Amino acid sequence: MAEARPFTLEDAYLGEDEAARLLEGRRIRRGDRVMDPKAQLLGEFIVSLRPPDQLPTPEESRVQFRRMVDLFDGPPPESVRTRDLTCPGPDGEVPLRLFEPGDAGSPAPLLLYLHGGGWVQGDLDTHRGVCGKLAAWAGCKVLAVHYRLAPEHKFPAGLEDCHAAWRWLAANAEALGADPARLAIGGDSAGANLTAAVCQIVAGEEGPVPAAQLLIYPSVDLGWKLPSHRELEDAFVLPRVRVLWYTGLYLASAEQVANVRASPLRAESLRGQPPAMIVTAGFDPLLDDGRLYAERLRADGVDVTYREFPGQIHAFVSLTRVIPQGDVAIREAADWLRGVLKARSP
Repeated sequence: MAEARPFTLEDAYLGEDEAARLLEGRRIRRGDRVMDPKAQLLGEFIVSLRPPDQLPTPEESRVQFRRMVDLFDGPPPESVRTRDLTCPGPDGEVPLRLFEPGDAGSPAPLLLYLHGGGWVQGDLDTHRGVCGKLAAWAGCKVLAVHYRLAPEHKFPAGLEDCHAAWRWLAANAEALGADPARLAIGGDSAGANLTAAVCQIVAGEEGPVPAAQLLIYPSVDLGWKLPSHRELEDAFVLPRVRVLWYTGLYLASAEQVANVRASPLRAESLRGQPPAMIVTAGFDPLLDDGRLYAERLRADGVDVTYREFPGQIHAFVSLTRVIPQGDVAIREAADWLRGVLKARSP
């Protein structure tokens, strides 16, 4: 086997063919899946800087996450304008950021976006690339939410902020230049967990429900016993030791694992949920979360578009400077949003 070659910052600019040559003889495989060469090089680099068994403090993890995104994610398109806002929350004002493309029109469709980061990290800056690209490529406004983070604010504090942001948006869409009939919600990882939970909550309330939900590698069962959870314990970016660390910081007690607001997959019924697009990665422990949630939604009569990127790792849509398939996934999600929201046009 070829000698291991660690990832360097210069490798971020290599083409996929050259990256594959560097990894010749030691490509990571799982069944018929082969890891994307750029994802493998990046994963090895992250492990060299952040060994899985060396857990940081929450604040250290936030700094690490911001640095990873700053180094490896592509910026939003220059045509996208931003402005910061707030909305009332259950424990004070909730920070928001509005991303506006130049060609959205008025009133425009709008996506409420909930960032990932294990409920512990992430903010309005770490996901500006994803939000800005979705805005430009889907031709819609994107309103990002910075909900309260654990461990300072345990479950369900962050979820309550996201629910409050949805209710505020539904009541104030026109003031934002948005079409109240074309409001969607989405997120990645922990943010997709919160997205699924918000959709389940509002389906049982009076008032508008989202026209669509975008779930990018969602975490929907915090018991961590699905097959991909066990088979990918040593996964890049999201190894099991870190998954359990996030969950322990997020939940106030082990009993909350069974709460459907923490583990949306455990809901008895998913009837009445918005049309969904679910994106997963083949080398992500959350692979089965997304796959099984898609199956449950379909079984309950919900229209689902499911897209697996078999060679990818967790967080790849936030690492697009290094992993080109991240932009491919965002473009596909944007095309889906454009289509499903256009169908709601008057």
